[in-house]
Amino acid sequence: MLKLFWSSIFTICSFHLSFGQNTQKIYARLNSLQNSINIQQEIVFHNNSNDTLNTLYLNDWNNAYSNKNTPLAKRFAENFNKSLHFAKNEDKGSTQILSVTDNNFKSLQWSRPKSSDLIKLQLNHPIYPGKNYKFSLTYIVKLPNAKFTDYGFTNNRDFNLRYWYLTPCVYDGNWKLSSNKNLDDLYSLKTTYDVQFTYASGYHIITDLDEINKETGNGVTTINLHGDNRSDLKLIFQKSSNAFSHFTNNKLTLITDLEAKNLNDITKASSANQVVNFVTSHLGDYPNEKLVVTALEYNKNPLYGLNQLPSFIRPFKEEFQYELKLLKTLLHNYLENTLTINPREEQWVLDGIQTYLMMKYVDEYYPNMKLIGNLSDTWLLRSYHLANMSFNEQYPFLYMLMVRKNLNQALTTPNDSLIRFNLKIANKYKAGVGLTYLKNYLGTDAVDEVIQEFYNNCQTIMATQENFEALLKEKAQKDIDWFFTDFVDSERHIDFKIKKVKKIKDSITLSVKNKTGTKVPISLYGINKNDSVVSKLWLTDIRDEKKVTIANTGIDKLVLNYDKVIPEFNQRNNWKSTGGFLSSNKKLKFQFFKDAENPYYKQVFFVPIATYNLYDGFTPGLRLYNKTFLNQPFIYDIRPSYALKEKALVGGGSFLYKNYIQNSNMYVVNYGLGGSSYHYAPDLRYSTITPLVSFGFRPDDLRSNERESLMLRFVNVIRDKDPSIQTNPDYSVFNVRYNYRNIGAINHLTWFVDGQVAKNFSKVSLNIDYRKLFQNNLQLNLRFFAGKFIYNDTTSDYFSFALDRPTDYLFDYNYLGRSEDTGLFSQQLVIAEGGFKSQLDNPYANNWIMTTNASVNIWRWIEAYGDLGLVKNRNIPTRFVYDSGIRLNLVPDYFELYFPVYSNNGWEIADNRYDQKIRFIVTLSPRTLIGLFTRKWF
Repeated sequence: MLKLFWSSIFTICSFHLSFGQNTQKIYARLNSLQNSINIQQEIVFHNNSNDTLNTLYLNDWNNAYSNKNTPLAKRFAENFNKSLHFAKNEDKGSTQILSVTDNNFKSLQWSRPKSSDLIKLQLNHPIYPGKNYKFSLTYIVKLPNAKFTDYGFTNNRDFNLRYWYLTPCVYDGNWKLSSNKNLDDLYSLKTTYDVQFTYASGYHIITDLDEINKETGNGVTTINLHGDNRSDLKLIFQKSSNAFSHFTNNKLTLITDLEAKNLNDITKASSANQVVNFVTSHLGDYPNEKLVVTALEYNKNPLYGLNQLPSFIRPFKEEFQYELKLLKTLLHNYLENTLTINPREEQWVLDGIQTYLMMKYVDEYYPNMKLIGNLSDTWLLRSYHLANMSFNEQYPFLYMLMVRKNLNQALTTPNDSLIRFNLKIANKYKAGVGLTYLKNYLGTDAVDEVIQEFYNNCQTIMATQENFEALLKEKAQKDIDWFFTDFVDSERHIDFKIKKVKKIKDSITLSVKNKTGTKVPISLYGINKNDSVVSKLWLTDIRDEKKVTIANTGIDKLVLNYDKVIPEFNQRNNWKSTGGFLSSNKKLKFQFFKDAENPYYKQVFFVPIATYNLYDGFTPGLRLYNKTFLNQPFIYDIRPSYALKEKALVGGGSFLYKNYIQNSNMYVVNYGLGGSSYHYAPDLRYSTITPLVSFGFRPDDLRSNERESLMLRFVNVIRDKDPSIQTNPDYSVFNVRYNYRNIGAINHLTWFVDGQVAKNFSKVSLNIDYRKLFQNNLQLNLRFFAGKFIYNDTTSDYFSFALDRPTDYLFDYNYLGRSEDTGLFSQQLVIAEGGFKSQLDNPYANNWIMTTNASVNIWRWIEAYGDLGLVKNRNIPTRFVYDSGIRLNLVPDYFELYFPVYSNNGWEIADNRYDQKIRFIVTLSPRTLIGLFTRKWF
């Protein structure tokens, strides 16, 4: 038994049995008026590797706030966050190095290689394997405003300190050099800290370090702190002494400021005691006496879901919410503070343990908790499938949200390469769901045992995901290679299907299809007429399709993944009745608004809608669709409506099939058919029928905003005849368009090439949009458009290029009054084709057109704009056109106002009808507006 124990330890400790002791002594003085810290620091670095080191690297993550070109600033820009780009100097952070000396008081040369938040030290003598190197630093840390990442100084003049001091990077054969990207994933070795901190006496310090002594005098306090084997120093200085509560049991002292407004202290203490006992019983004892859990940490990674609703409509009991908030943050700190694992490269291990234990906690203490809490009992919602889902079903549900968007990423993807939704939610949940999946497959407590052993045995070593894998394989009684190759290290999803079922006397034969090729096991259940489970078995090694024969023990239907433990792409094809084809038909279910996907029904959702345009007036209608909260390959959306002004039926509809392609830069192919019928002028109806196919392309890096697409469509238009337009009212146009976009907060580039072919004309065009935010906060917007007819046999300007207001013969634009030449609705602006804002005489071009639009900011959202162009009509000399004015860029591309000043018309601002010259852009589509916010997540 003892031999087996040491064999397990050796397996886990594949890199080193233990760390050589690193130590740091820090003497710090907080200057609360200047938001700075003066630091003297002594570091003893132990070389745990087998290599001789001549250089050392230090993490200086506070300096990531110093300018607009740091990895942190670039990360913000990628997330459409301009706060650091526009930051004032007094809000930025920086580190000023005054001196670096070795143990012999000789200066060390230092530099900042590539990144501004890393420091390279050139050593005066090498560090041999197993030896220590002692050096000292003197520097001044200027703290950032906490509005950027919650660390630094707050508006209340409190201080939340993290990553505020220099610390050695990890070397394990290679230097692990990671920049601050607001991911809270600094990789550092366990260190013994001795800290002497001096600060103004009006502040109270919150820390999990051991307090050695404290002295106060002359308006300042000096405190001495000590901590063994710590990975980080988090300190909080607050003027208030009442924000944090202390809960102590025989395991540890919990210090927290998490709020529970409707809970008394006794109830909070009971909840805290329950959470602490749960964690220690499932992981092991915490090695330190105190653990700090802050609201700041929780708010950076909250429980996403209905619990974030305002408290007056929150559907969960206060105790439940408080315990889960405390549990999630406590587990994160518990694991992060004790296990040394590379958080940027191997975070999935800690995330998996955290989510797995959160699910286990709910199973133990709140087994009947529903996903939407108390709302599931209301008469309005209880018929919805969402109301019947258990609370823990949210984890595979939110992971599947990304799978259905073809945006899932492997668990081994580095943190800084994950898109935000995967980083914050989906990958964390996938890891926890995966461990639950593995536990159910093994049918033992092996996963729970491994989690405990991994936690307890890896506190003094450099743990890796390979250690975790080796321990799981040692404990498992089955082959689990699939878990790491096809689940952890793969972005492919899981999808099985029952194809054929046949009864043969006392047995049943069926075929199970593996639709994605993932070599994972799938559970098969036999269900009787009372919906009770009569049999269960695990099917393995299904590479493509497998025939299975089971005993017929009163089975009425066969169901794959009946308990929904496996995060499967499509559960609609998971069951077959043994009673033949007719009994397999799913019932039709009509529901108000959308719902979660119910695999046992054909769901049709309906919701009232209303639209408006000048000719149809207020147009109420009914929307019928099948789109659930999760994307589906096939979607239909039908919108019959009634135009009150025209007293006529109008509306539209579409059918779309999305074929997502994995492991390819061409990630989606869309096949669609759409149509609409409204009025384009008083008593004049138009109808469109448009089949289309499009191809979407993206780079391997899903965080990149770069996207490309190729669309082919055939637009068929049927119109009532307008006597004022000398053209055939019915026409068809074949349209090909190639789009490119790469949008961000600092640089924005989109362009497209468009080709159109119809019976009487053919033309091509090029459109380029470029937006640049410079270092001095000057923003320049440039747009170029060029269009040329290949041939044009039309006799009107209906199909011509337009300077300021395209006729929109393809009915792509959301005009409120598309046929208006005067009045408010004629002032609606769509930036297309010429992109001019002034309404000039003869604005059309039936030969070619070339325009440039530019604007530059004057102050905040106020900009000056100018447009230049050349317009060529047949048998008419080329015209030079221009305009200029002021743009109020309130919400770019969504709500803007344009005030013309000077153009070919002269001084427009002097016209007594100037109010009729003002142009506006307005977007009323909720889906488009929502995209303005969700772009930060996807």
